[in-house]
Amino acid sequence: MVIGTAAFNISEAQALDHVAGFCICNDVSERSYQIERGGQWIKGKSLPTYGPVGPWLVTRDEIADVQNLGLWLDVNGERRQTGSTSSMIFSLAHIVSYLSRFMRLEPGDIITTGTPPGVGMGMKPPTYLKRGDVMTLGIDGLGEQRQTVR
Repeated sequence: MVIGTAAFNISEAQALDHVAGFCICNDVSERSYQIERGGQWIKGKSLPTYGPVGPWLVTRDEIADVQNLGLWLDVNGERRQTGSTSSMIFSLAHIVSYLSRFMRLEPGDIITTGTPPGVGMGMKPPTYLKRGDVMTLGIDGLGEQRQTVR
């Protein structure tokens, strides 16, 4: 989600009033940075080109129920991940409210919320992306993205 108006220490009831809208973010992860180099997960999510956003921002009024959107990701045409925002551990309102207790959220800030089940690291055996793989992903009402691994 993308913050539209500044928010600091707000309630869950107020939280979504501070959201401009919603977009897709491909939560790309470099697992060797996360696992082999030890420690914090953020290292594997912060490389250039990671976390592409778009293709557009959908305003809050265009989404009837943001907590009931289907999510999917295919690799080379094969479905790898399927999920729904209805299965999130915390609601979007809770996430915005919680974060606002510890930082001032500013217009344009992007809050990403996680990944549906089916990541390659959890497969048996683990199956990681490789050069040339094509990821296509989407969220109901928010559009689709397509990236080629380089």
